Amino acid sequence: MILAIDIGNTNMEFGLFKNSKLINNFRLVTDRNTTSDEIGLMMLQFFRVRGINTSDIEDVVIASVVPQIMFAMNNAIKKYLEKVPIIVGENCDVPIKNNYKIKKEVGVDRLVNAFCAYKIYSRALIVVDFGTATTFDVVSKDGCYEGGCIFPGIKISMEALNRYAAKLPRVEISAPEVIIGKDTVTSMQSGAICGFVGATVHTIKCLKKEMGCDAYVVATGGLSGLIASYTDSINIVDKKLSLQGLNDICIMFREQN
Repeated sequence: MILAIDIGNTNMEFGLFKNSKLINNFRLVTDRNTTSDEIGLMMLQFFRVRGINTSDIEDVVIASVVPQIMFAMNNAIKKYLEKVPIIVGENCDVPIKNNYKIKKEVGVDRLVNAFCAYKIYSRALIVVDFGTATTFDVVSKDGCYEGGCIFPGIKISMEALNRYAAKLPRVEISAPEVIIGKDTVTSMQSGAICGFVGATVHTIKCLKKEMGCDAYVVATGGLSGLIASYTDSINIVDKKLSLQGLNDICIMFREQN
């Protein structure tokens, strides 16, 4: 079995693969102050509840955009799983040609998503990740990473409203029953969804025009299903794209080393 760990700014997602099939997954909040023991004990607790023997885990592969947590994570894997993790972007590269102007500036999560999406669909792509930030990543028909767009995610945008607008509360992000909100909460919810759907549709349209083709659009991230339900600009939703990409990278890395 392979344990894939995708560390984002908001959450850390753990996925357990057997024969390249995701059989279990769980999430922890990304806490930059967490200790290796806290991470290790939470992992063991999950495995114990699921009846998973940690000795069956052959490899651990990690992609992270949060450097501050990597010391604790690395130590947790070594101490509690007795494995030396494969860290994508450090001791393992993403097997995709990167045409970004300053290559090291690309988040490893974006490259993993682009690699995995192209491996599955083998065509020109736009990969949209609705995470802490909303990212749009372009993959050419030849499988090269070309770059993309970044703007604030839905959650941090709504938190900014709560923080900087004195009378606006913190609200749950959910699908509005009507677009014309009749109170502050429903107005904010409809604004968030309509605003981000509109931004998503327009950005995809602009990217396709610049690419010069009708690229296939893959959405991932926690709110991808919600946004996709409001537009036909997104072809498919795959919330486990990052984990699947990490699993595939791990297998390729072991075959070559």
